[in-house]
Amino acid sequence: MGIGLVRPAPEEEIQAMVEEISASNIEAIITKLVSFGTRHTLSQQNSSTYGIGAARDWIAAEMRRYAGDSEGRMSVVVQSYVQPVASRIPFPVRISNVVATVRGSEEPERVYVMTGHYDSRVTDVMDYTSDAPGANDDASGTAIAMELARILAKRRPRSTIILAAVAGEEQGLYGAGYLAGTLKNSSTNVEGMLNCDIVGSSTGDRGQRDPFTIRAFAQGPPSYESATVAARRLQIGGENDSPARELARFSAEVAANNVTGMNVAIIYRLDRFLRGGDHTPFLTAGYPAIRYTEPNENFDHQHQDLRTENGTVYGDLIEFVDFKYTARVGKVNLATLWSLSEAPGMPRNVTIDTTVLDNDTRLKWIVSNSTAVASYEVVWRSTTASLWTKMLDVGKVGEVTLPLSKDNMIFGVRSVGINSKKSPAVYPFPG
Repeated sequence: MGIGLVRPAPEEEIQAMVEEISASNIEAIITKLVSFGTRHTLSQQNSSTYGIGAARDWIAAEMRRYAGDSEGRMSVVVQSYVQPVASRIPFPVRISNVVATVRGSEEPERVYVMTGHYDSRVTDVMDYTSDAPGANDDASGTAIAMELARILAKRRPRSTIILAAVAGEEQGLYGAGYLAGTLKNSSTNVEGMLNCDIVGSSTGDRGQRDPFTIRAFAQGPPSYESATVAARRLQIGGENDSPARELARFSAEVAANNVTGMNVAIIYRLDRFLRGGDHTPFLTAGYPAIRYTEPNENFDHQHQDLRTENGTVYGDLIEFVDFKYTARVGKVNLATLWSLSEAPGMPRNVTIDTTVLDNDTRLKWIVSNSTAVASYEVVWRSTTASLWTKMLDVGKVGEVTLPLSKDNMIFGVRSVGINSKKSPAVYPFPG
């Protein structure tokens, strides 16, 4: 039943775009960001050469320069608010996100977001005067957001893509929280969010190297689900099929190939131990979101005062960044974002019939009235498999009965476009 799921070969359009990603551009952006001394959220904002204000203004100017090639499709805003006294915020401070939006040409109401944070820190999170280069954490993610903005400004995505450099991450995810809240309050349909944070090095603290892998952290049962829904999810074995994990599977399917030169290693966790990231506010807002992070971190080069002790160099210095690796991570992000944008939206109200004691699987969903949707595809895998292994195109219909036991398999349904692009799968709940 069905055929084996084969990862699609990247089309020429994606190949051409990812080839535009330049390690030299990545290096130049990170070098410039490091030159501002510190980008601590509490640092000064009235200098053109030092502090987070200077970094903000330079990022905005560069993004607007990129937008000049967009024929009006890309807009750039500095989204600011004053954060009152709060955790890690000892005095009111202006927090600013630089947000570049490439408006979709056909489905502008469907939105995808990619972020990196441009603030930095040293050992004491409240020290806003010491130099904090933040070359890896997170000038690397910011550089990817900017490089993708440069490339996508010249393209016409079907759906809207937001590329944002956010602030306040080290103090408590403030900038990303404001961006996610703004999108939520405007009822924006965000179908996927990618967070790039600490994506600049392929070498770990013991010298181990894995220059062709990026981790994708994906939360299990969503924190926003009610107790009733969460209990139902556990009852039916859907704990590994949250929207975030379907997004991670999608990224692995479309972006782990010889064009990006990378493997996407899905991690079934919200984040690393003792750490957090800007995907979390998006998850809390109800949006599918994942975090990309290098496979082997060196904690001597994160959240550290600049110093040398017993022959060990501490600090997030640019000399520890692998620009070619960062560029490859950028290719993963670009392939994922473009594939999401060009595919139809995910199917809605996907359900599985659990009212009958039998060995069939009956699935239902709402058929889209969009002419961009050509058909729907059912995918499945064994209950212990991580990735989808089988697929069956069932046409542009709203239900199907398969002679497969719903007890033995995990099922999903995804939309297929007239351009053959496929959406992330949606896990069915009983209904």
